Amino acid sequence: MNSSVLATYNRAALAFDHGQGSWLVATDGTRYLDLTAGIAVNALGHAHPALVTALAAQGAKLWHVSNLYTIPEQEVLAQKLTDLTFADTVFFTNSGTEAAELAIKMARKYWHDAGHPQRQKILTFDGAFHGRSTGAIAAAASEKMTKGFGALMPGFESLPFGDHEALRNALSSDVAAVMIEPVQGEGGIRLLPDACLKGLRDLCDATGALLIMDEVQCGMGRTGRLFAHEWAGVTPDIMMVAKGIGGGFPLGAVLATQKASAAMVAGTHGSTYGGNPLACAIGNAVVNIISEEAFLAEVRRKAALFAQGLESLVARHSKIFETWRGQGLMLGLKCKIAPLDLVRAGQSFGLLMVPAADNVVRLLPALTITDDDISQALQRLDDTARTLSAL
Repeated sequence: MNSSVLATYNRAALAFDHGQGSWLVATDGTRYLDLTAGIAVNALGHAHPALVTALAAQGAKLWHVSNLYTIPEQEVLAQKLTDLTFADTVFFTNSGTEAAELAIKMARKYWHDAGHPQRQKILTFDGAFHGRSTGAIAAAASEKMTKGFGALMPGFESLPFGDHEALRNALSSDVAAVMIEPVQGEGGIRLLPDACLKGLRDLCDATGALLIMDEVQCGMGRTGRLFAHEWAGVTPDIMMVAKGIGGGFPLGAVLATQKASAAMVAGTHGSTYGGNPLACAIGNAVVNIISEEAFLAEVRRKAALFAQGLESLVARHSKIFETWRGQGLMLGLKCKIAPLDLVRAGQSFGLLMVPAADNVVRLLPALTITDDDISQALQRLDDTARTLSAL
């Protein structure tokens, strides 16, 4: 069937009618166990009662007014986020890509207003993914994302992942900031060790460079803490958030210290839709649930259960898997076969997964996944691997 939708996606031949919790039901009635969660978006699963209630209640009152006016729901959500984090201020966006654009602008404006306009360079790392706008693809510097799109935004330098000496050498007097994902998602579920994150914070402090953390995929409880950097006991100057914060509704944010954000005065940035009443009402419901320590403790418990099962799975199917990796419910299976082959085979067993770089298949279930769902996921992965091994 011909489609009028621009063909920029290699879509699976699947369409879904409805979902509940960690399950999706296709238009033909087939049930699938969802380990993608909309690529780490549906943090509370499908059709969570609290989000349905928040959507209906706010939708019946007011959807959008623009940022020409004070938005009470936005004020409440911003206060919650600053109370829970390092941040003093929040700007709301519609996506992680938009959050990346503001983070870049904020870091450069900081140095411009501090009297050092030459400090424009932003250091990033191989395997990074910060979105698909022209600024974000320039930051990641991946040929796959940049080829054919002409001149890119200047002022970025991509460094080898984990090369501490390269980082030290690159932190020159023209560097405005270092931008990093504590756990790379698209890059293949690659964790930055706590010691490295602490060392990075120390290097930024020593050179004055701002530290920007991209927690679009690894944030909002995904690793078992509200934000992944909390495991290392350090804080950024600027942080990008999206995906899970809206629980499936388009919502993102940039959180920052007063120092890092002070140059962003009226007129320096804006968004028509960002932080509208409907988005923030849902965001408030999400944050209320995920920020509870009892909820995060459950994420950690379920993560340990899942990890134990993956360890056994890898051991049983050494022809298919090399290892597993990850933190919390941000997990990856490093494959000895093409990741897309595993994804497609899994669909025949009613299992939804998403590929990543470094020959990895991501497992990004809803944070509300049940123990029984985890057991079923492991069994279906086992069935999938057994079938592929027999080919």
